[in-house]
Amino acid sequence: MKTKKLVYLSLITTIGTALNILESFIPLPISGVPGAKLGLANIVNLVALVVFGLKYGLIVGILRSILATLGTGAVTGLFYSLSGAIVSTIVMWIVYNFFSKKFSLIGVSIFGALAHNIAQLSVASVMIHNVLIFTYLPLMMLMSLFTGYFIGLSSNYISNHLKNILGNNNYETKEM
Repeated sequence: MKTKKLVYLSLITTIGTALNILESFIPLPISGVPGAKLGLANIVNLVALVVFGLKYGLIVGILRSILATLGTGAVTGLFYSLSGAIVSTIVMWIVYNFFSKKFSLIGVSIFGALAHNIAQLSVASVMIHNVLIFTYLPLMMLMSLFTGYFIGLSSNYISNHLKNILGNNNYETKEM
């Protein structure tokens, strides 16, 4: 791996970790869903996916989840964060690679946000042994439209600029 690529991956992982920790202090009383977040840290997953490919998108998401858990001390949150990061990154990769003619990066992000919520509710359902947790899904899906839009818009801007800095797609990969 080239040094420049490693530095950029390290930086976006660090930024994602900082966003994740910062976001844990922002309450969302409007949502009505316990533990709901804006998903700001998911910007780095989408950027890593678009600029560096699936492998590095997953690595950034996993490292970000682990480091944020160490930073916040919320160990049970690791299961939610990891499941959301892994599932959403894979779903975004599928949409980005196979449906990019139909969906912009905003659409890719919305699919990722929806997948993230489904993954986290699935983990919650297993942890609390209760499928009624899925009653939150419609409200979370509605919130995903707004948060996914913002994350996609931000990621589009950042990805384009990072690709230009790195030399017009030198690092973009479509490998699995």
